[in-house]
Amino acid sequence: MRKEKHNLLGGFSRRLVAGAFGVLAAALLLAAPLDAQRAERPGLNITGYVIDAELDTLAHHLTAKAVVSFTAPANLEVVNFGFHPALKVTKITDESGKLLEGERTADGALRVTPGSPFVQGQTVRWTFEYDGTVTGSEDGPIEGLKLAAIQEPISYLLYASRWFPTTGFMTDRFTAEMHIRVPQGMRVLASGGEGASHPVTLATGKPGDQFDFKWDKPGFPGTVIAGRFVAPVSVGEGNVKVYLSVSHQASANQLAQTAAKEFDFFTDSFGGPETSHLVVTELPDDTLPAAWAPELAAIQGSRVGDKSGVRLLANTIAHQWWGSEVSPKTLNDAWITNGMSRYGELMYLEEESGKRAMQAALSDIAAGALAYDTIPLSSAGRLAPFSPEFQSMTLEKGAMVFHMLRGELGDKAFLATLKGALSQYTDSSIRTQDFIKVSESQSQQQLTPFFAQWIDGTGAPTFTDKYAVYRLGNNKGFRTIGEVQQDLDLFRMPVDLRVETDGKTENQKIEVVGTDTQYVVDTFGRPRRISVDPDDMVLKATPDLQVRIAILKGQQLVAEGDLAGALAEYKKALDANPQSSLASYRIGEILFSQHNYQASVNSYRDALRGDDEPRWTECWGHIQIAKIFDITGQRDRAVNEYRLAVQTNDNTQGCVNEGRLYLQKPYSAPANE
Repeated sequence: MRKEKHNLLGGFSRRLVAGAFGVLAAALLLAAPLDAQRAERPGLNITGYVIDAELDTLAHHLTAKAVVSFTAPANLEVVNFGFHPALKVTKITDESGKLLEGERTADGALRVTPGSPFVQGQTVRWTFEYDGTVTGSEDGPIEGLKLAAIQEPISYLLYASRWFPTTGFMTDRFTAEMHIRVPQGMRVLASGGEGASHPVTLATGKPGDQFDFKWDKPGFPGTVIAGRFVAPVSVGEGNVKVYLSVSHQASANQLAQTAAKEFDFFTDSFGGPETSHLVVTELPDDTLPAAWAPELAAIQGSRVGDKSGVRLLANTIAHQWWGSEVSPKTLNDAWITNGMSRYGELMYLEEESGKRAMQAALSDIAAGALAYDTIPLSSAGRLAPFSPEFQSMTLEKGAMVFHMLRGELGDKAFLATLKGALSQYTDSSIRTQDFIKVSESQSQQQLTPFFAQWIDGTGAPTFTDKYAVYRLGNNKGFRTIGEVQQDLDLFRMPVDLRVETDGKTENQKIEVVGTDTQYVVDTFGRPRRISVDPDDMVLKATPDLQVRIAILKGQQLVAEGDLAGALAEYKKALDANPQSSLASYRIGEILFSQHNYQASVNSYRDALRGDDEPRWTECWGHIQIAKIFDITGQRDRAVNEYRLAVQTNDNTQGCVNEGRLYLQKPYSAPANE
């Protein structure tokens, strides 16, 4: 299969962006089907695997045999499999033992010619024997991403790495029986129980252990993580177990408590999962922020004890339902699982930190939802799924669709819809039309206008409100006659209207239809302020959102190495809001990386004089200015800036800690900068 270009948002130039955008990157990589798979699914359907594999961590070597069960159309003359480029097939045989011809194609696929014609509907079993060195530095299926590495102390073979022959990534479900041999003292984690183990002798002649797994429900049990983990930690009923390495074991108890709470919350919200057992573990920091498989959730070790890891873990655990229990039928349906995993993360944030925290998070998600809103969600399959466009649409806009659906249905019907979809399509795939039918059945509402706007349409309304207030006779109060205007002719949706008066505040829903919708509200007190959609339940275009979108696009361009394009986007944000601290800060970052120190200091100063949104720009603005002073030999001025950073008492992403560190010793730029 051809390689996908790496476009991860998690690759931003500064770690300060790691929180929400790291989650976004992880969710996409582990939930979205690969673009290359669209061309390799001519009716071929892999139903199961039996895999025997041995990991030599010292030699970074994998030796494996995979028996692949599948059905294929009778007229299929060759079969294309996705397969990791670093692995070499040594032998392919069919059930009769006949050798089959296989070759690598220019686009990286493994092309195999059957020994005899396929029979429609008849299961075929081919055996692949292969090996290779996998350090993670070799070319992989996705350029710039390490999806597999055999190493100490933690090895990982993510399903996305195609370490066994695959088709239909995240769309064609399969079962898996796996027998994984590792050096003695390592623990293997995968789908299908915690893995029965027994001692073996490895190919090197050294002692080792074999772990056996069997996941017999159609799904995606293709991820294997092997590491030198300490004894597992669990809390409560013990159905959630945490495996961490020695370097992170201090965080095990807190991580176990968080994981158990999240697992229980999602069980209450979505219904019972495929299995009541979950293993939570760590990944090295050189790979994806997170990974999931049935019964398995993993996040980077650096995040297990960090506050940002709470949301990342919630998103990862939500995939046990949205991705594992149900999966998208096609790329066009990926918004269901991508979006709901993202929104599940926000539902947990709301549960733990309240509505304000969720609303703050929704501001960033709304920016992502509209950043590349060029084609309908129902046509997302036209996009390369690792592109920023596909990421923003299926994850961020998908999450906003669920948020708006919740507002339209109410919490009770919304949760009933989620549970209904999961129950009806357990261990199978789901289409957009299937989800719509479940929504209408559970809510007893006709939802064609809603899904026509947000799934089959593009754009978002820009609300304006014009009104006049009249005093009613006989001391009966006031009547407000108004008109909500917006620019989408086909728009139709109930929208909240809030009238704040000298006395009681009046709230009511109005059905906004087309570009002009009139309303009448009677109140006893004189209206002082009227707000359309005051709680931001509807995705809408606003001046503030345009600033956020420009900054988001700039960050994505930085991730791709296009600094000139990023500067242009940040300047667009400043044109829309000259006081944007974040836009000025991002410009300062780019100029810093280019060693344009005077211009960088100027931009950081602009950030400090700006709107202070987000708040961390104050602390980190002082830190960055101080670093420039250190680099240019002005230690006294640097010390003053570090002190100002510490005095903010804002330790977002360790800012105060960094200030204290460099108060003790001057900062020096890394040799490669």
